[in-house]
Amino acid sequence: MSLKIAAIREHDASERRVALVPDVAARIKRLGCDVALEAGAGVASSYPDASYKDVSIEADRAALLGSADIVLAVEPPPPELVKAMKPGAILISFVYGRNNPDLVKALRDGKITGFAMEQIPRISRAQAMDALSSQATLAGYYSVLLGAVHMPKILPMMTTAVGSLRAAQVLVMGLGVAGLQALATAHRLGAVTEGYDVRPETRDEAHSLGSKFVETGVNATGQGGYARELTADEKAKVRSVLSDHIARADLIVTTAAVPGRRAPRLIDADQIAKMKQGSVIIDLGAEGGGNCEGTKAGEIVQVGPVTIVGPINLPSCLAEQASELYAKNIFNLLQQIIKDGKLTLDMTDEVIAKTLVTYDGKITSDAIRQVVEGPAVSAAPPPSAPTAKG
Repeated sequence: MSLKIAAIREHDASERRVALVPDVAARIKRLGCDVALEAGAGVASSYPDASYKDVSIEADRAALLGSADIVLAVEPPPPELVKAMKPGAILISFVYGRNNPDLVKALRDGKITGFAMEQIPRISRAQAMDALSSQATLAGYYSVLLGAVHMPKILPMMTTAVGSLRAAQVLVMGLGVAGLQALATAHRLGAVTEGYDVRPETRDEAHSLGSKFVETGVNATGQGGYARELTADEKAKVRSVLSDHIARADLIVTTAAVPGRRAPRLIDADQIAKMKQGSVIIDLGAEGGGNCEGTKAGEIVQVGPVTIVGPINLPSCLAEQASELYAKNIFNLLQQIIKDGKLTLDMTDEVIAKTLVTYDGKITSDAIRQVVEGPAVSAAPPPSAPTAKG
């Protein structure tokens, strides 16, 4: 019997993405699998049911989940959905286990093999599976467009019959995937751009995009391609350098994040107060608490002279192509675990081992297990046998 791979409709009405697009569905079928889709799952991302060829469209979610060997989703599904899956099945989605302990418990207790797309290791051969990067690319692009909509001026220099308009100054703070894409987009739109990151190795990447790099003298390169948290002295040094650049900016995009922790604070109230009237901050760290003092997740707020936008789930705003990229990320992972139409999990493979959250009734991620189950308690050593006295 062929493996059945099913994509579900997202449970949150604000999530417009879908985990499977028609082109990828056709590729999965070539792996020797049957493909099913919950009715209407792709409609919000411009993929109507009719666009999926040779795919079973099923309206009964419970029946779909109960028969699927592999379930595909975007956002972490509710525990109730996992409980409807058959034991031994596989879930592939974003999980964020430390923030969703009930979901992890449901995966563990139902003996569901859980793959967390946010845990794809950032190594060369896993780049095609890196969903965080694919989605961050679109978020970085859209952040600049969002900023342009809220600015009372244009980004490029423009010459008119009554004089010239100066180009806007754009500062991007945090030069990961999203930040670099934001820099590239702002530069293409004609702004004067500069970038800042605590990892000095991003300097050359900023320069390659036609942008200046803000030098602070602090190196906070961390593990796994992320920045480490700054010390108090380092924060003070960085602040003194950045304040002038912040004050000159018309648009700032902040993208800094530390996995599993609160988003680092990059801009404080005093710095915001010294910015130009009408300037805009797009805070991509809003969901993690915000890179800016005063950011409110999902809201647009006026703080002194500045409009601060705290967008949530920007990739969903570009749902058609965000879904396309995400579905391709999943397909490339499926190729690692499906061979000749059969499921093959190589636990020695770094990608599989690091992406797994649960397997065979156990939580495989140490960090998530500590949050969900608490730290392991060592067994007390047995009492020593009494010695005979002579």
